[in-house]
Amino acid sequence: MSNEIIHYPAPVIPYADMERMATVIAQSGLFGVKHPTQALALMLVAQSEGLHPASAARDYHVIQGRPTLKTDAMLARFQSAGGRVTWHEYSDAVVSATFSHPAGGSVRIEWTLERAKAAGLSGKDVWRQYPRAMLRARVISEGIRTVYPGVLSGMYAPEEVRDMAPEAASEPPPVSVVLPPPFDAAAADAEIAAFTDINEMRAWLALERRRYGWHAGDAPYEALKAACAERAKVIRQAAMESVLEAATLEAAPEATDE
Repeated sequence: MSNEIIHYPAPVIPYADMERMATVIAQSGLFGVKHPTQALALMLVAQSEGLHPASAARDYHVIQGRPTLKTDAMLARFQSAGGRVTWHEYSDAVVSATFSHPAGGSVRIEWTLERAKAAGLSGKDVWRQYPRAMLRARVISEGIRTVYPGVLSGMYAPEEVRDMAPEAASEPPPVSVVLPPPFDAAAADAEIAAFTDINEMRAWLALERRRYGWHAGDAPYEALKAACAERAKVIRQAAMESVLEAATLEAAPEATDE
């Protein structure tokens, strides 16, 4: 019997539910996600991989605006997919391990503090405070990416992204906002008075509501809706009188020549 862990796809969570979950995650401040849109984007990534969207808070991290896969999550996925890791050295000066997978062979990866210094990494506070953890993260990321890169989905570890030079900020293009013209009550009254079909008038009212962004209770919208209701009464009354007139003509005896 195989010891490989089988992951069954998580049920698909509706988008509206994920939006609410993303808001809670961002407000909690527990997972390095500062904005609901960041949390939502990570949830969509998790769901596309067959995972429950909430696992995004556990497995992913946003560093310098980039999505990253946490190192422990990388290692867990690698091992769940049949990968093996053998640790050789694990100290503040050097960390080395051999990574192997049936589909990618075997490779030994070693990171030393001297190598980190040569790469210009060790001068940062986090490297001075936690050298072993930073070396371990580099070994895991490089080893898995070399032997079985499919498990990473193209993502980097948070430790790697922290060491990357931040992208130069660029000015966003100007956004042109087209505002509707000021509401003209007199013109609206004339428009309403010209309607002879109630359904057409309803469609026009809905269009005006969307056009100006009105909500129920807004004074202009309520006034317009009341005017439409009065016009609808007139249209119905005219239609009724027309029907009665036709019925009267139909019932009247025809004139005969004497």
